[in-house]
Amino acid sequence: MKLYGYWRSSAAYRVRIALNLKQLTFENLPVHLVKNGGEQHSADYKTLNPAELVPVLVDDDLSLNQSLAIIEYLDETYPQPVLLPEEPAARAKVRALALDIACDMHPLNNLRVLQYLTGPLALTEQQKLNWISHWLNTGFSALEQRLKHSAGQFCFGDEVTLADLCLVPQVYNAQRFALDMSAFPTVMAVHHNCQQLAAFALAAPEQQPDAQVN
Repeated sequence: MKLYGYWRSSAAYRVRIALNLKQLTFENLPVHLVKNGGEQHSADYKTLNPAELVPVLVDDDLSLNQSLAIIEYLDETYPQPVLLPEEPAARAKVRALALDIACDMHPLNNLRVLQYLTGPLALTEQQKLNWISHWLNTGFSALEQRLKHSAGQFCFGDEVTLADLCLVPQVYNAQRFALDMSAFPTVMAVHHNCQQLAAFALAAPEQQPDAQVN
């Protein structure tokens, strides 16, 4: 099994956590998103993923992009520990929490969006940071309210789910951009609990082999 990713990629981070939780051995293949104009734009990588994004998981003859699709594939193929509840309503609620982060929050602070802001749109660095802060605060404010109703130790009760795999990388992004997280105590309590687990700690960006190549 091979995972094409980048140490700071939130989406690749989610998949690394899932692989670690399921104790699956995989080859970590770095795709540097900044070096040489971005290795994701190379001809070879575009053949693998025309969207020029990470991650991509290769498992035998399967080549799969999109982190949530990859995680659900792993959950169905290697079912222990389960990352989505069996009961339909609970399963849907966990998916909704994950999508709140992966679809509504993450894309607005993704690298290619930020590069467009400071490139073609010619925003200043401070304007870019204001953009990041606005959308992270908007997203975490809504997430905090949702988690007050669903969280136990983790996002949905007391078992790790797909939602937690999305939350931890998004908090990492927020902390990287020095966002004040004090207004989101439930989010941070869940984040703390996740960080006590080896699968999350080993998936952290700074633990990746390409982290030394900024």
